[in-house]
Amino acid sequence: GENHPRVATSLNNLASLYRSQGRYDEAEPLYKRSLAIWEKALGENHPDVATSLNNLANLYKSQGRYDEAEPLHQRSLAIWEKTLGENHPDVALSLNGLALLYRDQGRYDEAEPLYQRSLA
Repeated sequence: GENHPRVATSLNNLASLYRSQGRYDEAEPLYKRSLAIWEKALGENHPDVATSLNNLANLYKSQGRYDEAEPLHQRSLAIWEKTLGENHPDVALSLNGLALLYRDQGRYDEAEPLYQRSLA
């Protein structure tokens, strides 16, 4: 059906293609629909939800929409830390993504400890 997690995967993949082509306005609704499907099917704290949040955050970051990207990165990080543990590679990637967001805004004092944690 249209709310099956496999549909969410396909939507996410198409959104990622659009994002890589700079077709942000087409990517955003697909990322949002993918996120909604995963939240409903798997629960709000599932690692696939974290992946979807991270992807939407990266789209917003690409557009300079930092205020919208930040809470998505933070929620994604919290889910991965809770479900996978602080030493999982996905946690390091999430820390790095949030650090890049802060760096891009000149928030170096906030970025540095995240970079350090991602290397630990």
